[in-house]
Amino acid sequence: MYNASELEEHFKGFITNLKAWLPPEDIIDINIETLSQLDLLNYHKAHESTLTRYFHVIDSKNKITLINDQFVVWIVPENMDGPSKTTVLVAMNQQGKPKIELAFIAKDVYNSSRLVLRLLEKFLFEIQENEESLKSYKGTFQ
Repeated sequence: MYNASELEEHFKGFITNLKAWLPPEDIIDINIETLSQLDLLNYHKAHESTLTRYFHVIDSKNKITLINDQFVVWIVPENMDGPSKTTVLVAMNQQGKPKIELAFIAKDVYNSSRLVLRLLEKFLFEIQENEESLKSYKGTFQ
């Protein structure tokens, strides 16, 4: 189904030199402005899940990997003698080879599992929407 060792090699390549794989604006530092832009500040707002996709979960010592036919997501929690931090890498799954799309980093008060998962859902939805728009434009110009 998925080659775990190949995914691990891709992950190591991405995480060791993230800035080479992504422009700085695609490495999102989560803060109050980001939450406001994503319309995630209204805590009591009714939340309907927009993603209906299921993920295969691989849990390892230093990260959680989520995989399905469209995405590969690595969630990397860190707590090295200081404030906690979670780095999330999101890649498109293209014929079993991940293509990195974005990364976000949640630190300190923004590093809660609920918020990290809500952010992930929001970003996956936006990527999915963009991909569908691109497909419709490709059909128009062919």
